[in-house]
Amino acid sequence: MTTSQTSVHPADTTAREAAARPLRMFLGLDAVVTAGNGLIYLIAAGPVGDLLGLDAGLLRGIGAFLTVYGVLVGVLARRKVPASGPTKLVIEANLLWTVASVATAAFGWFGPSTVGTVWILMQAAVVGGFAVLQINGLRRLGN
Repeated sequence: MTTSQTSVHPADTTAREAAARPLRMFLGLDAVVTAGNGLIYLIAAGPVGDLLGLDAGLLRGIGAFLTVYGVLVGVLARRKVPASGPTKLVIEANLLWTVASVATAAFGWFGPSTVGTVWILMQAAVVGGFAVLQINGLRRLGN
């Protein structure tokens, strides 16, 4: 029986790690912003809810999700070369969040105040921006 093995040359690994730096940075920024936002929603759901015109319970639920999600994205960002499958899931989740946020603002779901509507749209722009940057970072790796 014959087996075929391929070896990865150190130069190839170094080049791949260098190509992954922008993706890691954008995943890391996404993780910090997302987890930070989630913690604010958890810790200050009442005052933030009053400002945005959103229910504090809703914000706590979103905050818990965002905090966990941000930590998981941070774990992915710490890899020397983030795996393409999980990275694509992050990108898809970011795109879905962007579309859902725009729909929420457009249809007035959850009854946000004017400040809340503006915040939702700003948040959608940031998350959509992360998705675009992450797509470009993943392409740079050839995935």
